[in-house]
Amino acid sequence: MTSSRRKFLQQSTQVAAGALLPSQLVAALPQQPTVSAADTISVALIGCNSMGWADLSSMLKQPGVRCVGLCDVDQNVLNRRAADLEKMVTPLPTNSKAVLYSDFRKVLENKDVDAVIIGTPDHWHCMPTVMACQAGKDVYVEKPMANSIEECNLMVAAAQKHKRIVQVGQWQRSSDHWKAAIDYVRSGKLGKIRTVKTWAFMPYGKTFPIVPDTPVPAGVDYGMWLGPAPERPFNKNRFHGTFRYFWDYAGGLMTDWGAHMIDMALWGMNVTTPKSVVAIGGRYGFPDQAGETPDTMQVLYDYGDFTLQWEQAIGIARGPYNKEHGVAFIGNLGTVVADREGWEILPETENGNYLTPAMPLQRRNGNDLDRHTLNFVECIRSRQQPNASAEIGRNVAVNAQLGNMAHRLNRKLVWNESTQTVSDDPKANELVKAHYRNPWKLPIV
Repeated sequence: MTSSRRKFLQQSTQVAAGALLPSQLVAALPQQPTVSAADTISVALIGCNSMGWADLSSMLKQPGVRCVGLCDVDQNVLNRRAADLEKMVTPLPTNSKAVLYSDFRKVLENKDVDAVIIGTPDHWHCMPTVMACQAGKDVYVEKPMANSIEECNLMVAAAQKHKRIVQVGQWQRSSDHWKAAIDYVRSGKLGKIRTVKTWAFMPYGKTFPIVPDTPVPAGVDYGMWLGPAPERPFNKNRFHGTFRYFWDYAGGLMTDWGAHMIDMALWGMNVTTPKSVVAIGGRYGFPDQAGETPDTMQVLYDYGDFTLQWEQAIGIARGPYNKEHGVAFIGNLGTVVADREGWEILPETENGNYLTPAMPLQRRNGNDLDRHTLNFVECIRSRQQPNASAEIGRNVAVNAQLGNMAHRLNRKLVWNESTQTVSDDPKANELVKAHYRNPWKLPIV
């Protein structure tokens, strides 16, 4: 998409005409309708493992989307994904391959890139998002939005200032069955909702032994992987996948699954940030294993006229309501219980009568991640706000970060939304901030 077309998009709900470069890669799946060159959206993926690759794979199913770039600091991952991409897309002219990058800044210099997917570890979400907005790119960024509240606020400011579409990977926001559950919660049929439970009980993580530091693997730019995080020796436990259990880079289950489940609670109750937070937990189940984040934790949020609870456990799959993850909206007349498979109504009873109609499990229909990436693509063209905007991503990230902060500091935190600070708590406010290692600097918006 040329710069003139990008300018036109900001003024219209239609996409202006443009030309394809022969070196660009077109994703044309067999069942897709024909899409004109003017409607084609060129995306690049920054961070090619795990959910980054899942997001790109989903987005390439959407009509008129093509991948023109892959970026990763691990050359091994980059080469593997380049080969995977060639197998995914057809037809593939011999001179039509995605450009490979090891530095995301080079991706943002490419004027042919309309949007980027950011699938990096959490500590690398803020800088590429802000810089992409500044470069005129739209952004699909994985959840949680960032690894600090200050970074989240900068990302929201960048999206607003540069009028960019920023979709956070909280894909339940695009789910039909979650929307139906939320509509029922908001209908008033549950009566007064006094508490909302959210949880993730994950069966993995039983085996996570401490291992010694080792030399950096061949092909890995470890300094770039660390980026703004503190400098530490290479350890495979801190690298691919399991980085999320170390405070330098992420926030454990709280920011991983909490960013999904707590988001549904905020949506259902139509709220943003709490008045106060308390937490208790620790490494109770597997105290001798690697990692820093708690394997067991409960967090209680005060929202004034209802409470919001978060529960997490690693190595246990049987959570509340016999579900490994979910949300329960508990009202005077009944409870709505929902997870990724569906939702149901559990009525309260009085004198043998249901106080609200019972409803068996209403199962999920279709692929919610595909719906979410489609929503992003549609919003790039229409310039309407996406289902999981930067503001929505920021709100749930604030809740998750405050939960972890209350646990780490072992005290109640009182949140002041107007000042974006924890009241009368200098140590907590240091955790609100992002602390970047030189020479990296926090972006300026």
